[in-house]
Amino acid sequence: MGEKGDQQIERAAFDHEFRAGQVCVVLGGNRAGKTDLCRYLAGLPSKFSGSTRLDGQILSPGDRRSVAMVFQAFVNYPNLTVFENIAAPLQHRDIKKSEVSTKVRRYAEMLGIADFLERTPGELSGGQQQRVAIARALAKEPRVLVLDEPLVNLDFKLRERLSRELIELLKETEAIVVYASSDPRDAYLMGDEVLLMDAGTKLQSGKPMTVYREPNSYRSLAITSDPQANYWRDGPDTLAVRPEHISLDGDGGDIGIDFEVLGIERSGAKTLVFGLPTDRECPQDHWAIWLPGSLQQFPGNEWQEGAHRRVYLRGADVHRFDSK
Repeated sequence: MGEKGDQQIERAAFDHEFRAGQVCVVLGGNRAGKTDLCRYLAGLPSKFSGSTRLDGQILSPGDRRSVAMVFQAFVNYPNLTVFENIAAPLQHRDIKKSEVSTKVRRYAEMLGIADFLERTPGELSGGQQQRVAIARALAKEPRVLVLDEPLVNLDFKLRERLSRELIELLKETEAIVVYASSDPRDAYLMGDEVLLMDAGTKLQSGKPMTVYREPNSYRSLAITSDPQANYWRDGPDTLAVRPEHISLDGDGGDIGIDFEVLGIERSGAKTLVFGLPTDRECPQDHWAIWLPGSLQQFPGNEWQEGAHRRVYLRGADVHRFDSK
């Protein structure tokens, strides 16, 4: 056990240790078990069972614990103002009113809701209400802070900004922070550690970039890829490569693949190309390749549907897994 306190989950499927002062991003797709794990850690009814230790003490499901949880579906007190919502966890503690006000305004400013402190939640947008719920959880200053996809309902730019700002604030809390997400970018941006889940089971855990570089299974690779990883059969094995590791330059790779274009999707400075290899046994309905630029820089009809191109990848970027 660390000096700051650790939390250990013991379950037939897996054990995991969450450490104080770190953000552990629980990453997985829909129905991976992320929400059930979050509810279990918070002491709420859950499909998970087992034992939880905090500071060496075993916690029973009904025990009171210093935990705050923020749900994807936000929960606020409708009859209280935003200020009163955020201040609610502080009201029963021996804290001066001036300090309560300072804390409330600090969290409100960080989350961009300082101008709405006198309004009620019903007067706010859904994204603003979610920020109120996050601020109230932070104001509780819990030992364990559990966030179940808390930013998923926010617009992209606000989500990116709050993700960056939330990192520093979470580090200051010295709490055990569990952050559930289905977006791999959250793991790389926010996580000190990532825990990959699928079907209620732990697949892998470790530092985000280590897990990215060294996935222990195709499922781990798939969860940490955006969009899907590309794979093909080679005898009894499955070989896979991420979309960002395929290039047009033969100098950038030692493996060449014949590729038929099925379509493109432009995204600012990048373009996502969909297609299929014509010289590999590929069970997927398409591959995805990230390419720099808008493709307008490329001449002719090289990227029209039905066009054929030669693409390249490095053997070092190919992951090999047992097909079973």
